[in-house]
Amino acid sequence: MASVTALRSRRRLPVLGRRGAFRLHASTLVALLAASSAPTPVYALYQAAWHFSAMTLTVVFSAYVLALLVALLTAGTLSDHLGRRPVLAGALLAEAVAMAVSAAAQGVPELIAGRSLQGLATGVATSAAGAALLDFEAPDRPGRAAVANGIMPVAGMAVGVLASTALVQYAPAPTRTVYLLLLVLFIAQAAAVRLTPETARTESGTWRPIRLLHLLHLLRPTITVAPASQPGLALAAPGIVAAWALGGFYSSLGPSLARLIAPHAAHATGGLVFFTLTAAAGLAGHAARALPARTVSLAGAALLIPGALLTLAAPHLHSLLALFAGTALAGAGFGGVTQGALRLVLRPAAPGERAGSLATYYALSYLAMSIPVVLAGLLTNLYGLQASVALYGATVVALTLTGLIRAAHLPHKA
Repeated sequence: MASVTALRSRRRLPVLGRRGAFRLHASTLVALLAASSAPTPVYALYQAAWHFSAMTLTVVFSAYVLALLVALLTAGTLSDHLGRRPVLAGALLAEAVAMAVSAAAQGVPELIAGRSLQGLATGVATSAAGAALLDFEAPDRPGRAAVANGIMPVAGMAVGVLASTALVQYAPAPTRTVYLLLLVLFIAQAAAVRLTPETARTESGTWRPIRLLHLLHLLRPTITVAPASQPGLALAAPGIVAAWALGGFYSSLGPSLARLIAPHAAHATGGLVFFTLTAAAGLAGHAARALPARTVSLAGAALLIPGALLTLAAPHLHSLLALFAGTALAGAGFGGVTQGALRLVLRPAAPGERAGSLATYYALSYLAMSIPVVLAGLLTNLYGLQASVALYGATVVALTLTGLIRAAHLPHKA
């Protein structure tokens, strides 16, 4: 009997060490954001099959983002209180359910339901996984977790849209295959998370069931930023809003813009627009990891301006080359903004403030990503895609210039 008890005890011990756990949580961020971008190339197939408008498309897109925002505002700090492992494992299983709902969708209502559930799960999972990266950071490599938090999400979006584009082009049942592959991946990651050490200092030392009233108290909407992180967030906020607003445009309406410029181009072209944005963002974030965070954030914001202007000009030039060049510039700016902003926000945060600070950053980002996209869809319905692109680009440029001018008058220590 004693040997059986000892065996069970050993089975409960974590298997993954610090390095393995760091890699697992980095791969989890990649998978979560890959799942967020994977539907982008599939939207054209949904539109062709179900005959819905650009406005409906932006509503489907924003259902995910708004649900994610709700999760970040209510459950973003949950892993600080209940533990990283149970929160992240549960969120990943919810992701798997969302993939099943999306794979079985037969119309827009089911698609919105699947994307909404996915948004809720992603909001919980990204803050928990991002905080766990900071917990498992090697002491001899400080700053690595903040860099990973900046690079892995955009790398995930790039991987998701590229893989989905390939499946749309070559795989049978492309509106189902991508979701089923992600479903299997999330189940595997949920199981692997249970093999990692618990790093959050919960009230009882280890996770245990909590009373309903206490859970409701934890789930109240909150905005939490570590006091030491507030100056950095204030500096980066205009660039964050501009970058994510532009990212939302490319994600939802980028394929439509590519079809407007080149109506007879392959279906994969639309997906490659968003891939170009995210790939450029990942490369820029990686290249800038050793530079000062303030410099990276402001330089990234400056790159958004020529990117937006070139994208704005592409329909008038009837040039896919101009579209992809503008997208690449905007992507480099996006990568710089996210890399610099996350370092400014996360490095000063204490361990118990990490999930909340990260959730606030993502809440600001996805709010900036969703609301402008809905307005762009409405403008597209009323005045056409080209007019919507012009107004969207002009707004991003104006916001970015305002942020840069404001940053020039802030003390450098901010």
